[in-house]
Amino acid sequence: MIEHQVAGLFNPRAIALIGATDKSLWSASTYANLMSYGFTGPVHLVNPKGGTVHGTQAYPTIGDLPDGVDLAFVMVPTHAVLGVLEQAADKGITSAIVLTAGFAEVGAEGARLEAEIVALARRRRMVILGPNGNGFINAARSITPYGIGIVPPLLRGPVGIVLQSGALASYVLGFARARNIGISLMVSMGNEAMIGLTDAVRYLVRDPDTKVLALFIESIRDPAEFVAIAREALAAGKPIVALKVGRSQKSESIAKAHTGSLVGDDNVVDAVFRQCGVIRVDALEDLVMTAGLLARTGPLPGKRIAFVTASGGTCEIAADRADDERLEIPDFAPATVERLTRILPSFATVQNPLDVTGYVLVNTNLLSEALTIVDADPGVDIIVLATDLPREQPADEATATSDIDLARGTAEAIAACTKPVVVMGTTLTDITAWGRHVAEAVDFPGVLGGIHHTATVLGRAVAWSDHWRKARNVPAGPAELPPPLEVDAVPGSTWTEHRAATFLAAHGVPMVDQQLASSAEEAVAAAERIGYPVVVKLAADVAHKSDIGGVALGLAGPDAVAQAFAAVTHAGERAGATVHGAVVQPMRDSGVELLVGVIRDPAWGLVLAVGLGGLWVEVLQDTALRLLPVDHQEVLAALRELRGAKLFDGARGTEKVDLDAVAATVVAIATVAHRLGDRLESLEINPLLVHGARTEALDALINWR
Repeated sequence: MIEHQVAGLFNPRAIALIGATDKSLWSASTYANLMSYGFTGPVHLVNPKGGTVHGTQAYPTIGDLPDGVDLAFVMVPTHAVLGVLEQAADKGITSAIVLTAGFAEVGAEGARLEAEIVALARRRRMVILGPNGNGFINAARSITPYGIGIVPPLLRGPVGIVLQSGALASYVLGFARARNIGISLMVSMGNEAMIGLTDAVRYLVRDPDTKVLALFIESIRDPAEFVAIAREALAAGKPIVALKVGRSQKSESIAKAHTGSLVGDDNVVDAVFRQCGVIRVDALEDLVMTAGLLARTGPLPGKRIAFVTASGGTCEIAADRADDERLEIPDFAPATVERLTRILPSFATVQNPLDVTGYVLVNTNLLSEALTIVDADPGVDIIVLATDLPREQPADEATATSDIDLARGTAEAIAACTKPVVVMGTTLTDITAWGRHVAEAVDFPGVLGGIHHTATVLGRAVAWSDHWRKARNVPAGPAELPPPLEVDAVPGSTWTEHRAATFLAAHGVPMVDQQLASSAEEAVAAAERIGYPVVVKLAADVAHKSDIGGVALGLAGPDAVAQAFAAVTHAGERAGATVHGAVVQPMRDSGVELLVGVIRDPAWGLVLAVGLGGLWVEVLQDTALRLLPVDHQEVLAALRELRGAKLFDGARGTEKVDLDAVAATVVAIATVAHRLGDRLESLEINPLLVHGARTEALDALINWR
């Protein structure tokens, strides 16, 4: 989509409502929205009967409209949409929102109609939002062609919202209002027949009125474009917060590789979001509040949190949830403890999280005084202040004035702090009209709702801030990759151990020494050259050879090797495999076993999986994923994500693993996979044996597309 066309859609100068009628709530709501929220351009109505609609004169045809209309809001029956768009194009209208449903979402005939309107739009150089969508609210520019009534007030602010849902849009808007969070632009995408998710996201990333994006995502139709625009947002310092629904495993996976059972659709989405700096949340409340917090604070400086509250229970819940979110709660410095002791009652316990106690009812400034002291603590990055705005407007003026004065004192203390202060309400309750009035009167900052949600929001925001700082230190521009690899492989075939290992070793992957034997005598000779003890494995197109008796371990002499050769080859014949003999390898029995696999995701392309390998693959399923290509630092981060990462530190007297050496080997494997490109379906090394700084692949499998 041409960028200036999308910008024109979201910034029309004159709007026509096509199919306007007093009988339609959609029509009445759209017209009322445009009239109520400051749109300064003309709004024209088109109804076949002409006459008066919504209290204003309507035109009987699109051709009767005055010149200059650049957005048509289409509300006619499904069968009439194509003709209406043709007439709009004849009139010089360049953009359309199609509210009408009954297109691709209902089946094949609807999909055919949808394709026809897209073809028309492309032919006539129009852009279409929808069909089956409610439109948009450009609050920053007071342009509100939106098919559902907007409950006042419409709060303007720096959060851009894109939703692949019509019904949820108004709920999200309502919750943002309830939390006093203003929006720049909210878009309900509809069927995305022409304008897609990435088009709207790109507009917001480049929109000066938007600082943070909040996305509700059902599907990502253009994964490569999404990755590109997400990386652009990260480089621009604009956080993207996303609620992605549809968790599921792939309906089909590569049965010949362990990797296929470990890489699910949702796991890949998680990995892509993590790589690109997209903040993933699981609740609409967290979607809105995370965006609202980062819009106010920008990147946060660290993860060392101090809590200042007036409740011991709040402190306990906050401590538990902070631990869940991997936030640190450091002890206060001695100077901080001393200063707090002076102002708190004798029965208070001076620690982090801090409970200043119910003495706040005696000294109403106690929270603010404690906040000022904690702000000076050198071991704290962020302060969470547990307080809230007043809810009910007092009946008497003196109490109302007291509400405002107390809020003003707190707001001034917050503003004077050198560290970011996150204000937290103990429970998730709406900010009322009175609370909003007080906040506006004293410039009170945004309030996050509920201890649980606050910890979630803060954890996600801190993680994004850390990712953003690291990304700023990475040199700009893609790293140069070696040229594509040419390979003589039969499409749909599988290369098992010997052939796969030979290929990988030739391209820089450290493989264990191995020799192919076609007879028992050759197997014994190979074992003599390698040195005992050895392993004998079936050489055949069988993925999991141990499952059929195709592997013999710890063989210490020629008789054992000869017997093993006969046993493993016979096992292959019983399984109906084409047997090529057996592979002889040195026996390895110490070190950490890893799995390194690359599998093709149908949407995202080649995905790297690293995790604990050997026999523990299916048992532990401890895997970290990354989208290819990857660099050394990305692989290091993936290795450290594993639940079993402590094994690398030398558990129970074992040798500490050189993670840089492991990462270098993983990058070598990933580079081979990336160079194979579209030819590759999956590649797996299991196990990759790691002993100190030595890495050695013991088994390999390659599946070709």
